[in-house]
Amino acid sequence: MQTIQGKWAGRFIWAAVLQGLIAVIATALIVEPLSYFNIDWYYSPSKVIAGGGGGTWLFVGYICYLVVGVIAIAVTAIIYFYIEGIHGKVYHGLTNYLAWGHYVLMNVGVAGSMLSMMYGGYIAGYLAAEGCGGSGCTDYQIHVMDLSHYIDPVGGFIIIACIGALLGGLGFVLRSRAK
Repeated sequence: MQTIQGKWAGRFIWAAVLQGLIAVIATALIVEPLSYFNIDWYYSPSKVIAGGGGGTWLFVGYICYLVVGVIAIAVTAIIYFYIEGIHGKVYHGLTNYLAWGHYVLMNVGVAGSMLSMMYGGYIAGYLAAEGCGGSGCTDYQIHVMDLSHYIDPVGGFIIIACIGALLGGLGFVLRSRAK
């Protein structure tokens, strides 16, 4: 039996592996490996998450990164394998460009949005825990001082990821319907 060698499933698998590596690093940082060393500049991400408020962005970004950045990209590889490997409809021409757009835009958009959310939430939680450098501030002030700066970049990256997903979906439909 001859098999068709498609490229896109492997590319998305490796993207999921890379996103998984980033998620492992984020997980390691969240579970406080550095808190045992009493490093002055380090503030525990688990305390940020437990503090609620703006720090919730860290948790939401992390969970979304695991679900969309790792699991969804790995599942996407299965879809490409199904179209290319099972049905033998290898991507070429327009559909190949759509797959490239899907691959690049979705990975950049997911990583950019979720990592920005995580960082913004970490800073917001730190500000809440430290009372804004001793001057004291409310959750509203923290949202204005910190998180408001992340809304547009996070939204922009999400739009980029959605465009990538739409390109991929269009490529799936075109390649699936081709004879």
